[in-house]
Formats: sequence, C-alpha cells, structure tokens
Amino acid sequence: MKYNLKDDLKHLYRHLKNPVNITGLLFAAVFTAMALNIVLYLMNHSYEDINNSSNNRAVMLAKENIRGDIVSNDGTVLATTRIVDGEEVRYYPYANLFAHVVGYSTYGTTGVEQIANMRLVTSNDTLLNKIENDLYGSKDKGDTVVTTLDVNLQEVASKALGVYKGAIIVTNVKTGEILVMVSKSDYDPNTIADDWDDVINDTKSSCLVNRATQGMYPPGSTFKIFDLIEYIKEHPSDYDKYTYTCGGSLKYDNGKKISCYHGMSHGSLSLEKAFAKSCNCAFANLALSFDRGMYASTLNTMMFNEKLPLELEYKKSFVEIEDGCSDSTLVQSSIGQGTVLMSPMHLNMVTQGIANDGMVMTPMIIKRVESSGGDSVKIYNPSEYRRILSKEEADIVTEYMRSVVTTGTGDVLKGSTYEACGKTGSAEYGTVKGDSHALFTGFAPMNDPEIAVTVVIEGAGSGGDYAVPIAKRIFDAYFGESYN
Repeated sequence: MKYNLKDDLKHLYRHLKNPVNITGLLFAAVFTAMALNIVLYLMNHSYEDINNSSNNRAVMLAKENIRGDIVSNDGTVLATTRIVDGEEVRYYPYANLFAHVVGYSTYGTTGVEQIANMRLVTSNDTLLNKIENDLYGSKDKGDTVVTTLDVNLQEVASKALGVYKGAIIVTNVKTGEILVMVSKSDYDPNTIADDWDDVINDTKSSCLVNRATQGMYPPGSTFKIFDLIEYIKEHPSDYDKYTYTCGGSLKYDNGKKISCYHGMSHGSLSLEKAFAKSCNCAFANLALSFDRGMYASTLNTMMFNEKLPLELEYKKSFVEIEDGCSDSTLVQSSIGQGTVLMSPMHLNMVTQGIANDGMVMTPMIIKRVESSGGDSVKIYNPSEYRRILSKEEADIVTEYMRSVVTTGTGDVLKGSTYEACGKTGSAEYGTVKGDSHALFTGFAPMNDPEIAVTVVIEGAGSGGDYAVPIAKRIFDAYFGESYN
C-alpha cells in the first residue's frame, strides 16, 4: 500500500482539534518539562538542597559512613571523627579557635559542619576499600572538606582580639576566600554537648552567635565610605572641590546638633582630609546635600536591606534611608549611627569590592571536596557576585582610604611597607554616653590588593586606638615573609 503523507497530516490535524487531546498533550509537555528540570536541578544541586542534618537521606548516610574531616587550606585537621570505646566522637583539635566558622555537629549542625553536612557523610572512597570495609563490617570514611581557612592567621587574629567580644574577618580580595573568621565570646565544640544547658541559658555572652556574620553593629564612621561613594557619584567631575570648616559641631533640623568625636574641631577641610580625619560634621553636611532617592539606590547596590550570597547563617544589614526621609534620619545614618546596623561580613565584602576594582566576589569558605584517600571529588571556583563601583570610582575611594593611614585616624599602619588602606570607626551604642565599639576595615597593598581585614571590638572605644593595632598584627603576619 502506498504511503500517503497528506492523509496522515489530515488525521493528525483532526486529532489535535479535539480539546481533550490538546489538553492532554499540554499536560504531558508540562510534566515532561518539570521532570527534566527537576533531574537537571538535582544533578547540579543535590548535595546543597538536601544538606540538612535531619534529612532522612543524610541520617541514613551518617549510619553507613564515618563523618569525614574538615581541614584548613593547607590540610591541617580542624574537625575529625574518633572512635572512643566503640563510639564515634567528633573531635576539634583547635577547640574554641574555629568554633563558629567550623561549627559543631551536636544538637544539629552549624558552620561548615552544616553547609557541608552531606559532603561529610558521603563516601567516595575507592571500591576496593569499600569492599574491604564491608567484609569486616566497618563503615566507610566520609569525604574530606577542604576549607579556605588559614590556621596561622586565625591564631594571630584570635590572640589579637584577646578577651574582648567582637569579630574579625579576613578575605582574599581577588577570590572572596575567607581566610579568617573569629567571633568572641566563643565556646569549645568538644564539650558543647555537656555544656549545652549552660550555653543556651547564658544570655550575657551569647557565645553561640557568630558575630562575624550574625552580629549587627552600628558601623560608625566606617559608614562614611558610603557617603564618599555617593558624593563621588553625584559630583563625578568636581568631588575634590568640596571644602568645609569644622567647628566641632553642626546644627540641623531646627536646633538638633551633631558633634565630632569628643567634640574635636577639625578646622578647614578638603573632602579627602575630612575623610582621613573622620569629621562627623563635614560628612553630615555632605549628606544633607544628597539626592535621597539616589543615595537609597546606592545603598541598595551596596547590599543593604537584602540577602547576601553567603552559605553561613547571617543577618541582613539595615538602613532606612529613602526618598523623602527626614534630615535627622539622614544625618544620623551618614555617620553610621541612628538605626543603621551592619554585619562585619557585609562591611568586609564592601571593602573587598573596593579593593577589587569595584567587583565583589562571592564569599568562599570551601575550596574543594576530596575522598578520604585524597582524590578530588568537587572543586569550588571563585565567582563574581556584583559590581558595586566602577574601577575609576574604586580607585578614588582607594586613594582616600590610603589617606586615612598616611594622614588620619589609621596612622598606626603608616610605617608599614605593604601600604595599607582603610577606614576607622567609633560607633556609639546603648544609653551610656561615650560607650562605643571600635571598628576598622581596610586592605593591602594599595596598588595590588591581596587581603581585606575587618575588625569590630565591642565596647573598646576608638577605632584608631583599638581596632587598627589589631588589624596591623594581622597584616604584619600575612605580609611578614614577603614584605618585612
């Protein structure tokens, strides 16, 4: 019989004209697309999406495999599993030192223990080892998670912070790798199970809070970085023509007054000198001239009031500047006071972006995953997150941050050969006048930045007096062999 394409097409057309058939085909197409999307998504995100310590799959794997190691960027063990009297016990060789960033796996999981949970309970050991373990009734060893953390720098930073509460973050400017994450008060993850009741009932120290990512602080004068950026954006051709004469205080909004730190009178100032000396009055005056809608847009670009690309638990920074906001809100916010709250991690990301020609890199805490035998399982590559400044704008801000070190409040770093740039802050808090947190954020070297350092010390006082010396110890440790 002769094949007739024309008749087949007519038959198909009549078939498709039937509404029931059309609906069926649409449902089939939608179902197929959904199924394909789910398969592709799970192929790329399966570990991340089921990465929960209470997930049935994770619980089952934990029964089959011994939880893997967490190690530093040079392979130093930060967390491992020991067999004690036939029981698996999680052991942290550095105790409190990496408490918040590495976390714990008791009463749930936190830190890297949480974000890499599925990786740690999954085994990619060799088939031969798995067969041998099966024959002897032994469990397979889970994969090893290699972090970006630097043991030496973490020790330097922790010792420098000493008994103070606060946070320190150090990142690689070009990759976003987190080299240091210190938070105090801290705890010993080795004894967290025994200490649990005492820890969760200790409301004074809040030692379970990772202050580096979850701590919400008034940024104080470090916020002047954002004022500077906004003024440059609004006055791209004549920003350097700004001048102001500081008498120690500025009146605004029908008699309200703002003062410089300790009532200091700075005299005649250029914009660069006002930034270097951290003059509150000059920057409050500057802010009053801003287009408030544009300023709000700039702050949104700077990641305020939004989620951060961070796997570790964190809190969003907050600022209420918007088109039509009051003079009082604008002035208080411009010096990092009022209702402005910012996490140290967010401040570090902005600093890192300035140092990286205006491009913020996605923060990285895991470099790669290896089998217990050292074979590569997965490699995590650096990725760009957001451009917050043009290169030209970033270069200007860099020059001004260098002036803070050479002629301003960050002069403790002045004699260093690695040419640091930064901004200090002293942020008032609470109801007692004069109580303030000490802050510093900066990077080095100026011309080819490598690391960004952010320090917040609770209740210490002046950023220049307390935060900058701590940052210097970290910079010195990092650049010691190459620069000194």
